[in-house]
Amino acid sequence: MTLATAPDIRDHVVELDDMTAKLVDEAAERLARSGTRLVDDDDWVDRAREAWHQLPAALREPLGRFRRDSGPFGAALLGGLPLGPVPATPTVSGSVQSQTSVAAAVLVMVACGLGDPAAFRAEKGGALVQDVVPVPGQEDVQGNTGSVLLSFHTENAFHEHRPDFVMLLCLRADREGTAGLRTACIRQALPLLSSVDRDALFSEEFVTTPPPSFGAFDPDSVSAHAVLTGDWADPDVCLDFHATTPQTARARLAMAELQQAFGAVAQTIRLRPGELAIVDNRVTVHGRTAFTPGYDGQDRWLQRTFVLADLRRSRRYRPADGNVLVR
Repeated sequence: MTLATAPDIRDHVVELDDMTAKLVDEAAERLARSGTRLVDDDDWVDRAREAWHQLPAALREPLGRFRRDSGPFGAALLGGLPLGPVPATPTVSGSVQSQTSVAAAVLVMVACGLGDPAAFRAEKGGALVQDVVPVPGQEDVQGNTGSVLLSFHTENAFHEHRPDFVMLLCLRADREGTAGLRTACIRQALPLLSSVDRDALFSEEFVTTPPPSFGAFDPDSVSAHAVLTGDWADPDVCLDFHATTPQTARARLAMAELQQAFGAVAQTIRLRPGELAIVDNRVTVHGRTAFTPGYDGQDRWLQRTFVLADLRRSRRYRPADGNVLVR
């Protein structure tokens, strides 16, 4: 198995063979039945961390390579993962997976292999496994409850300790098969930008506002930042085309050029049940195509977990050294 370079990321999905899938299923079942059976319990997360090391090398090895180098797409796709029983798709805002399940066990185990699962108290109460489902009346929301086109963004771009990886496990695809996860990696978009645009994007001439869930927006609390940081040839990217505002004329032009470049290199992945997409949030933006929900219990259902590669850096925001950032 390998997470190899390809014109289309689906050409190189890491599909678990039957034996590997069986072993992962058995490990997930054991974990789901263990401890308090509460996903957010610290003891259960510790059990998941131990269980990760017992998973087959056929799963651990490609994820280890991806953690070190997420490649030209900055995203990975794993297929054939066990889900266990899948009930009706939730239809309420703020839906999370609080009770342990096979799917939650898979997500948290893999998160422990990439780093540490993490969440934000202001976002769905700090749940480690969150439902991404369409919610009636929120169709136009630029977020996980909407069903209109979701613009490209870095997850929690405004936050100092935004996730390093975003994991999205498909429990149910939308009926019409039109909803697609869109990704675009700066490693592919960068050659399409001029040196003038790069200079602007590397300058602290952009402001990104937090969503309402993180509290009232205080303009004085948000500092200008650069969209690109780090190495000139292989930078990190941080922006949200819905929430980031350029502060200068050259920044505005550069951001428009970057949006076009991302559009030119974008990948669309229509996730199938049992497939897990992992987005390297440091180098890849993501979004979603529009779709039409039916609100009948059979709508698209993803479960999402965030990962921090270096949990220590956020210690002052995590009481008792837990997995939830309180600000």
